[in-house]
Amino acid sequence: MSRTAASMSWFLWLLTRWLLSALSLLLLSIVGRQMGLEVAQAIVCSRWGALSDKSLYQDGDVIIGGLFNLHYIPSAGEQSFTKLPHYEPCNGLDLQPLKYTYAMVFAVEEINSNSTLLPGMKLGYHILDSCGRYPWALQGALSLVGGDTHSCNLTTSMPRSAAYEQPGETAGNHPVPLLIGAAASTTGIMLSSILGPLSVPVISYLASCPCLSDRTKFPNFFRTIPSDIYQARAMARLAIRFNWTWMGAVVVNNDYGQLATQVFQEEIQGKGVCLEFIETVSRETIFNDARRAALTIQASTARVILIFCWYTDVKKIFQELAKINVTDRQFLASEAWSTSDDLLQDLAISKVANGVLGVAIRSSTIPGFEKYLKSLHPIHRHDDEFLRDLWQKEFGCSPNSSPLKTMSDHPSDVSTSSPAKGSLQKPSLPPCSGTESLEELQHPFTDTSQLRVAYNVYLAVYAAAHALHSLLSCPNRDSPPGNNSSTCSSPKHIKPIELLQHLNKVNVTTPQGEMFYFQGADIPAKYDIVNWQNTDEGPLKLVLIGRVDGFDLHLNESAIQWSTGSNQVPVSVCSESCPPGTRKANRKGEPLCCFDCIPCAEGEISNKTGSLHCERCPSEFWSNVEQTACVPRQLDFLSFNETLGITLTTAAVSGAKVTTAVFVVFLCYRQTPMVRANNSELSFLLLLSLKLCFLCSLVFIGRPSVWSCRFQQAAFGISFVLCISCLLVKTLVVLAVFRSARPGAGALMKWFGPGQQRGSVGLFTSIQVIICATWLSLSPPVPRHDLGFQGSKVTLECAMHSVVGFSLVLGYIGLLACTCLLLAFLARKLPDNFNEAKLITFSMLIFCAVWVAFVPAYVSSPGKYVVAVEIFAILASSYGLLLCIFAPKCFIILLRPQKNTKKHLMAR
Repeated sequence: MSRTAASMSWFLWLLTRWLLSALSLLLLSIVGRQMGLEVAQAIVCSRWGALSDKSLYQDGDVIIGGLFNLHYIPSAGEQSFTKLPHYEPCNGLDLQPLKYTYAMVFAVEEINSNSTLLPGMKLGYHILDSCGRYPWALQGALSLVGGDTHSCNLTTSMPRSAAYEQPGETAGNHPVPLLIGAAASTTGIMLSSILGPLSVPVISYLASCPCLSDRTKFPNFFRTIPSDIYQARAMARLAIRFNWTWMGAVVVNNDYGQLATQVFQEEIQGKGVCLEFIETVSRETIFNDARRAALTIQASTARVILIFCWYTDVKKIFQELAKINVTDRQFLASEAWSTSDDLLQDLAISKVANGVLGVAIRSSTIPGFEKYLKSLHPIHRHDDEFLRDLWQKEFGCSPNSSPLKTMSDHPSDVSTSSPAKGSLQKPSLPPCSGTESLEELQHPFTDTSQLRVAYNVYLAVYAAAHALHSLLSCPNRDSPPGNNSSTCSSPKHIKPIELLQHLNKVNVTTPQGEMFYFQGADIPAKYDIVNWQNTDEGPLKLVLIGRVDGFDLHLNESAIQWSTGSNQVPVSVCSESCPPGTRKANRKGEPLCCFDCIPCAEGEISNKTGSLHCERCPSEFWSNVEQTACVPRQLDFLSFNETLGITLTTAAVSGAKVTTAVFVVFLCYRQTPMVRANNSELSFLLLLSLKLCFLCSLVFIGRPSVWSCRFQQAAFGISFVLCISCLLVKTLVVLAVFRSARPGAGALMKWFGPGQQRGSVGLFTSIQVIICATWLSLSPPVPRHDLGFQGSKVTLECAMHSVVGFSLVLGYIGLLACTCLLLAFLARKLPDNFNEAKLITFSMLIFCAVWVAFVPAYVSSPGKYVVAVEIFAILASSYGLLLCIFAPKCFIILLRPQKNTKKHLMAR
C-alpha cells in the first residue's frame, strides 16, 4: 500500500536531495563496511542530525533492522535552506504500527525458540521510529545499515573487520544486513534506491506500488503485500460484476492513488465502465480537498464512489459528506482504509460509511500473538520506551515512578537507545499502581481476530530467517573448519549481497504451515473482500464476504449489506441499459457510458440488453414487432380476399358484364343500320376480345402457380392483340370505303371484303400467338419469392425469366396500337355519321396513354402491387375501348332510335 504518513511537498524533496549530499561521507563509510573494502586514508565523519531517541533493540548473532511509523507526523516547520532543517519532535503514539512492531518482536522470539530454524544462533533486532518522515526514514535506514554511531574514524588501509569491530561498541552499533520497513511506496523507492548499491535487502510490509516490481531498478526490494495492480483489478472486477458503469473516484495525490487509478482505468477499458470524475486530495490541503470532493460527490449522478486514500483522508471526506447529509452513496474501498477501526467506530460518519465494500489485505492468525500482546507490561520491559508511551496513553499514568520499578525483578535484555529519564513523558501524570494490565482490556491493540499488516510483518521476519538459514547452512558442517570455509558463512561476517541472493530463491514456511515464495519482488496476490455492516450497538462491523486469489474473485453476494440497507445491488449508471429491440447511440461529447437507446430499424433485431448494434435478419426472415427476434416472412400475393383484390375483381367482372350487355344489344339490333354500317362482324369480334381482356385480368389475382403464370401473360397478350387487330381492320375498312369512292379506285374494296377482314384479324393475332408460344416454351414465367422488397412479407410473384419475351409481347401490342392510332387519325375528317375513326382515335389515345404510364409504374411498384398495376392497365384500357367505341352507338340504338336509320347515317 503506497500510503504515506505525510505527503511530500517539493521543498521536502529538495531537502532530501540535500540531505543525501550531507550524508555522502557517512554513506562512503557504510560502503566500506558492507563491502569489506579498505579505506585508503583516514576519514573522520559525523552523522548529520539526530534520530528519535526511541528505539527497540535486542542483541543477537545476527541483527535485522526495522523501521515503523510509530508516532503521528509532526507539523512541518518552514525551512530556510540556509541551515540544517528543523523538525518538531514526534508525538502521539499510533497503536496500529505499534502492533506491527511487536509482531516483528514476537516473530523473532518465536524463531529463536525454534530448534530447526537458525539452530545454534540467536536472531536480534534493532527497530527505529521513522515518524512518517522521508528524511528520517532515510537517516534511520543508513544508521541501521552503517551502525548507529555518531562518528567514525577510518584509519589508512584499515581492514573492514578492524574498522567495524571497534572495542567499546555499545548496543545498537552493529550494522544490519537486512531491513524490514517502508510503510509507504515512496519510502520503499527511496530506501531501495539508496541501499541498492550496497545490495542490502529491503522487505516491505505495506509498499504496494506496481513500480517496485521492476527488478532492474529495485533488485534489492521485496514485499509481503501484493502489488496494487491486483487490488485495482479486483476493484474493477467488482464494478463490472455489479454492472456499475458510472462511477466517481477520489484518490490521494501521490503514486499510490495515481497508479492505482491508472490500473483501474486500464482494466475497465472496453468493459462499459466510466469514471464521471476523479478528485484528488493531498495531506497538506486535506480540509479544502475533502470539502471539494464532498460537494463533487453530492452533485454527481454516480451512486458508486471509488476511494484510493489513507484512512485519515477518508475520515475528513466522510465528515464533510455527513455535514451535507449525503448518505445514499455506495463506496468502494481500497485496502488503505477498508479495515480502519478508526472509521468503523466513528458514529458520526456511520450513516455515510454504512455498506462500504472494500478490498483488504488478507487476514490471518498468529497463534500465541494475542497472549503475547496482553502479557506486555512495563514491569517486564522497563526499558521499552514504546510500551511506556502506550501505558501513558491508555491508562493515563506514568510507569516510570518508583512503585512500579520496585515491583520489577525481571530485567529484560530488550533495551532502548536512551534511559528512561530521557524519554518524552508527561510529568503531570500520576504514577502507575502496577496493577494496570492489557489482559482484561478490550482494545484494538490486543485484537488479533483479523491480523493483516501485522501478519505481513510476521511473514517478512520469517522470510528473512529462512534466507539466513539457507545462507548459514553448511553441507559439511561436521568437517574441519578449514574444509568448509568456502561454503559456509559466519553470522559475524554476513554479506548483504549473499543474503540477497538467498532471499531471491527462498521458500518460506510459517509455523502455521503456510508456504510462499517471492516472484521477483512480489508474493502471490491474496485479498479479502469486506463489507461494513450495521450493528445494534451502533458502530459498524467488518464482515468478510469474499476473497481474491490471484485473478480469481470469490464472492458471497447474499451476505452483502449495501448502503441502502437492503440486499439489492445499488444501480449506478449514466444511462439505463438499452432493452432488447434497441441499440446504443453515443451522445456527442459525452463518455461512452452515456448514450441513448435507438429502436432497431425494420428488418433488424437486438435480442440482448445493451446491444451496441442491431443485426439484420436473413433474407427469408423479418423482425417481429418488438424487434427482438427474426420471424419467417409472411407469404404475400394479390388474393381475392383482400380489399385491392376484391376491387379489381369487381371492376373486371363488371367490365365483362357490360361488354356482354353491349353484345346482347348489338345482337338484338344487328339488322339496324347502326350495327350493320360499322361492320357488325368485326364489332361482335371486338366485343368478344374486350370481354376476354376483362376476364384475363382475373388470372392475375390469386396464388401464382406454374400454369397460372404461363396462362396469364399469354391470355393478356393474345386478347389485346385480337382487340387491337379488330380496331385496326375497322380503320382500314373505313379508309378503303372512302378511298374507293374516288374515280379509278373501285378495285380497292376487293382487298377488304369480309373474308379479307377476318383473315387480317387472324394474321395479326397469329403473330402474337407465335410470340407467346415461343416465349412460354423457351423461358416461361415461374412462381418466385421476391426477397428484394424489405418488409415483413415476402411476395410470391410470377418472375419474368425472359425480359425479351415480355417486351416482345408488349412491343407488338404497342406497334398495332400506334398503327391503328395513326390510321384513325388520318380518317378523322371523313363524314361523322358514318365514320368510327374519331371514336377509334380517342380510344387509342386513352389506350396508349395508359400503357405508356404503365411501364414506369410497373418497374417501380413493390411486391404484389406490380400485379395490381398490370391489372389496372388492362382494365383501364379495356374500359377506354369499350366506352369510347360502343357507348355512343348504344346511346343512339337505345335512346335515339330515330337516328338509327340509313338516311341519317348517309347524311353529310
